[in-house]
Amino acid sequence: MSILVIAEHDNQTLNGATLNVVAAAQKIGGDITVLVAGSGAQAVADAAAKVAGVSKVLLADNAVYANQLAENVAGLIADLGKGYSHILAAATTTGKNILPRAAALLDVSMVSDVIAVESANTFKRPIYAGNAIATVQSEEAIIVATVRTTAFDAVAAEGGAAAVEAVSEAKDAGVSKFVSEEIVKTERPELSAARIVVSGGRGVGSGENYHKVLDPLADKLGAAQGASRAAVDAGFVPNDMQVGQTGKIVAPDLYIAVGISGAIQHLAGMKDSKVIVAINKDEEAPINAVADYWLVGDLNEVVPELVSKL
Repeated sequence: MSILVIAEHDNQTLNGATLNVVAAAQKIGGDITVLVAGSGAQAVADAAAKVAGVSKVLLADNAVYANQLAENVAGLIADLGKGYSHILAAATTTGKNILPRAAALLDVSMVSDVIAVESANTFKRPIYAGNAIATVQSEEAIIVATVRTTAFDAVAAEGGAAAVEAVSEAKDAGVSKFVSEEIVKTERPELSAARIVVSGGRGVGSGENYHKVLDPLADKLGAAQGASRAAVDAGFVPNDMQVGQTGKIVAPDLYIAVGISGAIQHLAGMKDSKVIVAINKDEEAPINAVADYWLVGDLNEVVPELVSKL
């Protein structure tokens, strides 16, 4: 078997999510090739070549892939993917954007959000917001799948010595173009990869109060910050901080939920955290059912007191 893993990157650095996808590929077994599609992305290809377990790296370095527009990258994957038994990508916003398009071009159905590999064509994936686990068997000639990165331990970023091979093919689908982007710079860890996450919900009251109460706690713990969908919809914080089924899936060592009631949608995105702490004035809040520790009280008093003790 031969497996094509789609690298996630920013043209400069290989995203850690790729290491989790390679781990899933190793569970399947076979030769693992990593595809780096970008512009000026030689450093990414070199980093991918050092990843343990990778046999070869394909580098499609062209201005067409500079911003990794889904239509352009999906066409490249569909063309290259015909020679592989499996095509895998991380179940991130990027992977979910690109891989279904590639599957459609290959005329195959795909398996999404894989959390376990049973065999080369049999996988486990969550359904009903994670309340049930489905075992799915694919009979497609090419198995296309996204991998939930929190379900697989990342492979080592060093230790490999794969060859880097250039791909000259470059096609502009001509149906979309990059206009602009606004990047929020922060010194905090990246949410989906952080060891500690501090999240706030509608209970924090406002965006101003979110930062007033939770920023000092996150600073003390060196934590990433997240939010429930209710907090995002209310405009407290940007939607890239949303944790949940329609947001980011996280599984940190410590997850602190402040003013979050625990809707099923939110629980689906964080219930695999190793230790969950809930701070809520409602002792009947659903999040208490999954929390390892919960504290019933006014978050405006409890959190500052907690910060003072750290």
